[in-house]
Amino acid sequence: MKENKGNILIVDDNRHILSSLPLLLKHDFGRIGVLDHPEKVLPLLSEERFDLILLDMNYASGARDGEEGMYWLRKILQFDREALVVLMTAYGGVDLAVEGMKEGAADFVLKPWNPEKLISNLKNLLKLRKTESALDRFKTHLLQHTASGADGHPLYRLCSPPMKQLVATMVKVAPTGANILITGENGTGKELVAREIHRLSDRCNDIFVSADLGALSETLFESELFGHKKGSFTGAHEDRKGRFEIATGGPLFLDEIGNIALPLQAKLLSVLETRKVVPVGGFRPVDIDIRLISATNSRPDRMVAGGEFREDLFYRLNTIQLYIPPLRERVEDTEALCRHFLGLFSGKYRKKGLRLSGRAMQKLLRHSWPGNIRELKHTLERAVILAGGPVLGPGDFQFRPASQTISSDELNLQEVEKQTIARAVDVYQGNLSHAARKLGVTRATLYAKMKKYGI
Repeated sequence: MKENKGNILIVDDNRHILSSLPLLLKHDFGRIGVLDHPEKVLPLLSEERFDLILLDMNYASGARDGEEGMYWLRKILQFDREALVVLMTAYGGVDLAVEGMKEGAADFVLKPWNPEKLISNLKNLLKLRKTESALDRFKTHLLQHTASGADGHPLYRLCSPPMKQLVATMVKVAPTGANILITGENGTGKELVAREIHRLSDRCNDIFVSADLGALSETLFESELFGHKKGSFTGAHEDRKGRFEIATGGPLFLDEIGNIALPLQAKLLSVLETRKVVPVGGFRPVDIDIRLISATNSRPDRMVAGGEFREDLFYRLNTIQLYIPPLRERVEDTEALCRHFLGLFSGKYRKKGLRLSGRAMQKLLRHSWPGNIRELKHTLERAVILAGGPVLGPGDFQFRPASQTISSDELNLQEVEKQTIARAVDVYQGNLSHAARKLGVTRATLYAKMKKYGI
């Protein structure tokens, strides 16, 4: 979707302003409408929507008191109380400005104006309006989920202090468009948080585009993210847009951002700084407009200190950082998540009425959940599928700690590989670079195998 720059209506009886002001604003805003008298405003507003109205305050010959402007300001706000009206006059004063703001005007500008300052002020007003609208959507959304009980989004049913703080931060950052870096162990729900931030943003009507960088080889990185031209390499049979271009207008979620090799980090940084991509085999830059959300299970600050990650890219990604703690550090959320997934899978597999016994819940609460929410979700799904009665007991849940010894009955290649990888990740506390080095594989290979085995 093309960026909505905002439509502006100019109401003024000065022909010079009606011809020159649209020329000044056309490069920074969308449609610019003009009217030579405020009597024509209400009929036009009944047919067309404008994000901002620039309203002159004097129309009668020799008038300087601004009463006409005040009258029409009231009429416009009676017609649309959410209208964003900026008053304009060549005969301004503090008292008149204060009166206009009290009546509901969004701002007050004096003629002649500084062009750069005028454009900046109008942009800020529109940006503020978008932020307020997004916050209103969030409040409505939160009230709906609070009232919906068990059917609500799982994020809003968590009661631990760190998760409550995370949700509160989401309220502030979702409407802003700031770059966000989400950190946390595998399975903690980083993509879930990213999608919820998008849903609360002013880009919520655009598709959520994601790229799993942990599964991309260095040779495919540029083609997948920046696109390519026909014939640029073997197998490039046609032009193809990259994820950045596809996501223009909406969000781009880069998962496992810590897996990018240093040479590719420089290319990513260049794209984020210039907001342009050059497809592989192409020469002409393509403009992009995205809201970037990144995630990693690594500690990027430690990677920067160790020379594995560019500091300038880290700060470009890290305007706002959200940390999701592992489930073992917020046990109070486990019960809510268990009940959420129990309800979800009971409905999915047509086993409504299933419930957890007290002893089963105690067993679930005592487990350390090394796979975090992803492990808990799979555990509940398996138990629901295999349930033989209306009550799930402790025997319906089986866990295998990551450090458990493999028995002779489990000696097959995939099982050994899975357990070896799980141990290495556990030993190095989620640092995939160190785990991969110990296992003798690349980070990309390790990450792909972790995805395969659900680690």
